[in-house]
Amino acid sequence: MRLLVASKNRGKIKEIRSIVEGSVKVLSPLDLSLDLSILEDGNTLKENAIKKAVLYFGATGIVTLGEDTGLEVDFLRGRPGIYSARFSGGGDAENRKKLLDRLGKTENRAARFRTVMVLALKDNWIECFEGILEGKIGREERGSGGFGYDSVFIPSGFKETLAEMSYEEKNKISHRRLALNKVLDFLERERERVEDL
Repeated sequence: MRLLVASKNRGKIKEIRSIVEGSVKVLSPLDLSLDLSILEDGNTLKENAIKKAVLYFGATGIVTLGEDTGLEVDFLRGRPGIYSARFSGGGDAENRKKLLDRLGKTENRAARFRTVMVLALKDNWIECFEGILEGKIGREERGSGGFGYDSVFIPSGFKETLAEMSYEEKNKISHRRLALNKVLDFLERERERVEDL
C-alpha cells in the first residue's frame, strides 16, 4: 500500500522511511511534485496534524499521514510545544540557541518530544496516534546527527543526545517510532478495510 507523508521536511521523511522499512511504500509531496501550502495555526499538535493529513488526502486521494511534533520543556511550562519549528523565528540552530539561553543555568531541564500522527483514509475517516519520548535538555549542543533539537535533547536512560546516537539507535526509541508503531499496527489490523479504499 502507498502512504503519503504530508511533510516537505526531508529529515522527517528520511526518518519515517527508515522506520517503516518497506512494509508500506512511503511517498512525499516532493515525489508527487505537490506544492501545497499549509498554515499551521492549530492550537494543538493534533489540530495541525489533522489539517496536513486532510489537505494532502483531499489533493491526492492517497492514504495520508499528517504529523506534528513539539518539544515540551517543563521549565518553560510546556513551550515551545506547537511553536517548536518557529520558536526563534529563524532556523534549527537559532531555535536551539534560544532554548539554551532561556534555560540558562536552571537545574529543571526535564522535557519531552511529543509526536501526533493522523491518518486520513477517506473523507470522513481519520485516525490519531501519539508517541512521547521523555528526557532532558543538555547544557550545550552535542553531536552532528539528526535535525531540529536532537543535539540538545538527552533521552531518559541515556547519556548521549539524539544527535550523538547512530541513526539506528535513535530510530529504536524515538517519539516518531513510537507513534509510527501504532500507525503500522492499525494498518495491519485494518488491512482489508484499508486495501478496499
